[in-house]
Amino acid sequence: MKKLSFLFFLFILPFVALAQSDFKIAYGPYLQGMTEHEVTVVWTTTKDAVSWVELAPDDGSHFYAEERPRFYQTNFGKKEVGTLHKVKITGLQKATSYRYRIYSKEVTAFEPYFVGYGKVAASNVYRQNPYVFKTLDLSKPEMTFAMVNDIHENNELLGNLIKNVDLKEMDFILFNGDMVSNMFSEKQVFDGFVTQASKSFAAELPFFMARGNHETRGTFSNAYINYFPTPTGQPYYAFRQGPVFFIVLDGGEDKPDSDIEYHGLAAFDLYRENQINWLKETLESEAFKQAPIKIAVMHVPPIRSTWHGPIQVKKHFIPLLNAAGIDLMLSAHLHRHHFIPKGEEDCNFPILINSNKHIVRVQAKDKQITLHITDDTGKFVKEIKL
Repeated sequence: MKKLSFLFFLFILPFVALAQSDFKIAYGPYLQGMTEHEVTVVWTTTKDAVSWVELAPDDGSHFYAEERPRFYQTNFGKKEVGTLHKVKITGLQKATSYRYRIYSKEVTAFEPYFVGYGKVAASNVYRQNPYVFKTLDLSKPEMTFAMVNDIHENNELLGNLIKNVDLKEMDFILFNGDMVSNMFSEKQVFDGFVTQASKSFAAELPFFMARGNHETRGTFSNAYINYFPTPTGQPYYAFRQGPVFFIVLDGGEDKPDSDIEYHGLAAFDLYRENQINWLKETLESEAFKQAPIKIAVMHVPPIRSTWHGPIQVKKHFIPLLNAAGIDLMLSAHLHRHHFIPKGEEDCNFPILINSNKHIVRVQAKDKQITLHITDDTGKFVKEIKL
């Protein structure tokens, strides 16, 4: 009997060791919510942890030259413990490059009067360069970004499209919705596009998300804002870079709330109506009025459809955008390229509906917008000057 027990112990020992040693960074990091003075770094770990970011100036000194300041994820005065880590770094200087590394310390026990710690996982700054990012600059006379949409978890397509732009020229990347076909788990969302983005650019170059109608679907969809945080805490928000003020709107789903596909859980009509008040306030703000160029972003276009969602979007949002003097709307959703000139289909601004197999390089300079479109093979499709 003792021999059998000993053999059983030898059998399970490797599995016990594996279970104790599998604490690591699972996904990320990637940058969100970049402004002139702050950025949020997001990543996940395989087990609960306390996490932080160490920050250093991009001044050529070794990362280990001195103690670097730490930024933690906190909530109501306490450091957060969990597997999803969103660390906001504040107090930054505009148009400035910084180096950073991420740290996570495993929490093995979390009791009222005792916290136990395990292993530490971190990004490497010893044998490789630390991550680097550069803050935004509202005073820049020009800016450039690229837009991709409707990838539906096709990482090969995403990778091919991103290859067609010079990331060193980009201020950020815009994902205009339906990057996944639905949201049913953290792993599926990361495997669907975030990991590909992190490996390609997103650890050092931020991406901004516009929620698509497919990101509203699935049991994990309510967690959307946790992984793609915004200044408003909602999928709709605004920001500025260089001469451009961006309004990111959320058109919600494309069918009536009563559609059987939503299983009685949809309330997008009310959601769109509530978004009107925020849009009015944003359009009346000095930040919007002072920007030389205004671009609206919305996954579901307000035109080229007789479905309920686009009709509601056109009813609620277009009169406000028309009156505000929007220079361009960027949309997606239809999986085909359409360009609607200013003044057509009741819109006082041009609309680009991007194909799911095109990437759009957008340059804004001297009150002019240039749209350079290529396909997933790198072939030139069209250039539009506004």
